[in-house]
Amino acid sequence: MEKPEKGFIPVMLTPFNEKGQIDFDALTRLTEFYLEAGAAGLFANCLSSEMFELSESERIQLIEHVIKVTNGAVPVVATGTFGGAISKQADFIKKVHDTGTEAVIVITGLLASEEESDAIFDERVFELLRHTDAVPLGFYECPVPYKRLISPQQLAQFAATGRFIYHKDTCLSIQQVSEKVRLTSDSKLGIYDAYMGHAVESLKAGSAGLSCIQGNFFPELIVWLCNNYNDSDQQEEVAKVQQFLVDTMDVIHQVYPIVSKYFLQKRGFELSTFTRRDVGLFTPAVAKEVDTLFAAYSKLKNDLELTFA
Repeated sequence: MEKPEKGFIPVMLTPFNEKGQIDFDALTRLTEFYLEAGAAGLFANCLSSEMFELSESERIQLIEHVIKVTNGAVPVVATGTFGGAISKQADFIKKVHDTGTEAVIVITGLLASEEESDAIFDERVFELLRHTDAVPLGFYECPVPYKRLISPQQLAQFAATGRFIYHKDTCLSIQQVSEKVRLTSDSKLGIYDAYMGHAVESLKAGSAGLSCIQGNFFPELIVWLCNNYNDSDQQEEVAKVQQFLVDTMDVIHQVYPIVSKYFLQKRGFELSTFTRRDVGLFTPAVAKEVDTLFAAYSKLKNDLELTFA
């Protein structure tokens, strides 16, 4: 089992209709949207997907639908741990793997409480491995229920098992990312950085790619960066994209994922802004900031001569 191809792995949104039900027609269009943008893989049933607000059956339906639409075009990873005893988490991991995922993602904050030690966390990771046969796995340092970071040394020992192929990193430290890359370079593990404040540095340090919420606004821009970050003829443009990602970070994180769905509407994408998560109010002031973001993105897109819709 090989790690996913280097590049951009979107953390997928879940479209809902105005009654709060999953809109599978919009999910089809959204999956195709990511693929057309050039995504190297897809991360379904993640925090951006509102995974904690989905029932167990909805999680499986969501993953199965994404895998059906992709039809093998790119690998799909999806979250498979939602708390409880390790045996219970292992059972759902197997269900998620049976849908056809390339790897099943483990939420770090659900293997040990915030007060428990790294030693206890490590013990539970190895217990999970024993309960999940040969299922390929990945880690996500999800901020919910709390953000539990994995040290480079911990990640190296897990990578050495050969069972982990994906790591969504949220440490926000380029030094830590670089060390994780260095210590796992001989393994199957791919490190995908979520923090766009140092996207170019992360790619140059050897990360396998990017896995960020900005891809739910302009995925083709993140793909462009993954493809051109090291092109000597494009360094002025690369610097411009990197600065754009830094400058727009605050508005992108406001009442997310509503802002993302609104932005996609402005791009002509047909979906509701309905969200099951309590993320705050989408006020006229926030909408105005997203309108400004859209204008700035449109200008950058023209400057880079991107032709994606």
